[in-house]
Amino acid sequence: MKHKTASVDKGYGVFLIPGIMAFLIIIIIPFLTNIGISFTKWGGVRPPVWIGLSNYQRLIGDSVFWLSFRNNLILLIAMTVIPTVVGLLLATFLFDYITNNFGQGVSSFFRAGFYLPQILPSAVIGIVWAWILQPDWGVVNFVLKGIGLSSLAHNWLGDPSTALLAVMVVLVWFQVGYPIVIFMAALQRVDPELLEAASIDGASWLQKFYYITIHLIRPEILVVVLTTTIYTLKVFGQVYVLTRGGPGNATSVPSYYAYKNFFETQQVGYGSTISLAIAVIIILLTVLFINIQSRQEKAESA
Repeated sequence: MKHKTASVDKGYGVFLIPGIMAFLIIIIIPFLTNIGISFTKWGGVRPPVWIGLSNYQRLIGDSVFWLSFRNNLILLIAMTVIPTVVGLLLATFLFDYITNNFGQGVSSFFRAGFYLPQILPSAVIGIVWAWILQPDWGVVNFVLKGIGLSSLAHNWLGDPSTALLAVMVVLVWFQVGYPIVIFMAALQRVDPELLEAASIDGASWLQKFYYITIHLIRPEILVVVLTTTIYTLKVFGQVYVLTRGGPGNATSVPSYYAYKNFFETQQVGYGSTISLAIAVIIILLTVLFINIQSRQEKAESA
């Protein structure tokens, strides 16, 4: 019997080969290649020249990189903090109020509407919002002038003091639908009897939300925080289309800075170094979040 089971397992193992091969070709080999290139000076055409740790030394002292990394940390507010908080509140509102008073169909309609930006290409989002924020005939300035607030009309994407804020507004609009979908699915796991028992004991809606709902859907909250944080560190399309990192470097992020070194200044080795730094940060954050979630699950099961 054991011999037969082993042979069956071995037979099923064959089906893993295509996935393993794809993982090696798409992920592992390019990643290792990028590591090798990061130790070279290469313009992308002639053979690369080995320079050791020079690119990493340059990265540590590169003020533009640290500025772009600071911008990335600020964008965490727009892509992780605000969407997670607002998404949780909107998901709870849709699940508790809209569904109970207007039906599942209306709730699903709003959920799909909030999620719609997620399925649109980043380039399309950037172009549309660039039109909306255009200083001369954009919708935002047109409305402000129409209601007598011409003094507030502004070149939102062309002014270093407002460009990053404008990009953050676009990213909040883009991102908020994702946590709504995740949290609405998570809320279905909350036992209504627990909430009913808490109501009988005199708990307010806020108390039930804080002490019961948030506690029970904590795994989904961690997943949303992790995935949105990773996406923030990789954000590129919206920044590229809206501002190209400008004006100056006011909206530059590491992913765009790596692209700029790769394809605009032909410093492929240095671009690889920046990309590798982003990858290492993402890996460390992933390990950290997984460890936190594992510890919480062990503490709850103990």
